[in-house]
Amino acid sequence: MYALVAEIERYPEFLPWCVALRIVERKGEDATEFATADMIVAYGVFREKFRSRVKFDPVARRIDADYVEGPFRSLKNEWAFEDLPTGGSRVDFFIDFQFASRVLQAAAQSAFERIFLKMSDAFIERAKAVYG
Repeated sequence: MYALVAEIERYPEFLPWCVALRIVERKGEDATEFATADMIVAYGVFREKFRSRVKFDPVARRIDADYVEGPFRSLKNEWAFEDLPTGGSRVDFFIDFQFASRVLQAAAQSAFERIFLKMSDAFIERAKAVYG
């Protein structure tokens, strides 16, 4: 699952509302890799581009993304992966965000659970397609 989530450039292929993603910069330090990426998301009349800096740490089995610029006041997400002894993986995901616009913040808060579930389902379906 780590590899699937780490392929951020593939997100527009399967992730709802992600209409484009461009890697601006990518560099590595030992096993850890860093990428700066621009993502365009569209939801209804809402269409925004934002930039994040992503840290990929395959040894710790973590992916952390921090907000750089765009329509948010703040945005952070963290992924942690654990292989289970019975097979499969446990995936922990955390996201915290605040839009700069109160209107966008209110809209996102009201739809957050539905959006989160749809995105979770997209990753699960992608894993089924990739891993069987």
